[in-house]
Amino acid sequence: MITKDYIIEITTQLYLKNGVKAVTIADITKELSTSKRTIYNHFIDKTDLMQACIERYLAGIRSNNDEIINNCSSAIEAMGIIQQQILKRADYSNAHFYKDILRYFPSVLKDSYEKNSEFAFRELLYLAKWGVKDGLFRKDLDPEVTMATVQTLLKLCNNTKVFPSAQFSKARLTEGIMVVYLRGLCTEKGLLEVEKQKHLYLT
Repeated sequence: MITKDYIIEITTQLYLKNGVKAVTIADITKELSTSKRTIYNHFIDKTDLMQACIERYLAGIRSNNDEIINNCSSAIEAMGIIQQQILKRADYSNAHFYKDILRYFPSVLKDSYEKNSEFAFRELLYLAKWGVKDGLFRKDLDPEVTMATVQTLLKLCNNTKVFPSAQFSKARLTEGIMVVYLRGLCTEKGLLEVEKQKHLYLT
């Protein structure tokens, strides 16, 4: 029996691989070896299915980030591993995944994306305060301004229009953007931790 969860799982994989516009209901039913009726038993239309896929995908990212933070020994280590995950997702996701949704189904992405951005900011804010508490980050930093800047810099690392991938490797961008900024936040103790964890930002 093909479940709703399985439909979401397989459809999300197709969207990430091919982009949203390129994937039709016929493509989904072929991948699932089922009929359109099975899809429409669980979803009103393609937009409804897409919404479910986006929400599941973003929820998976949030869960993964929580797990990373809970298993790391420092805020700097956690930020490095989260950065790795962001770059990996950018590498295996079709460039049209978000572009298609923004262009053809903007209302579908808006609510989910805003919620995810709010979650990401709260998460970064937690990391900033954790770093200050452990003496890794300077006590005089403004956590909200600092982590809003980090969010912007992370997006910049993935902006291929500003930094064409043929010219700028992910390691080069991370070193030049994220690591340099991170050093500016750090105490002497934090700088030692950055050097210890630097490999996480460059792989």
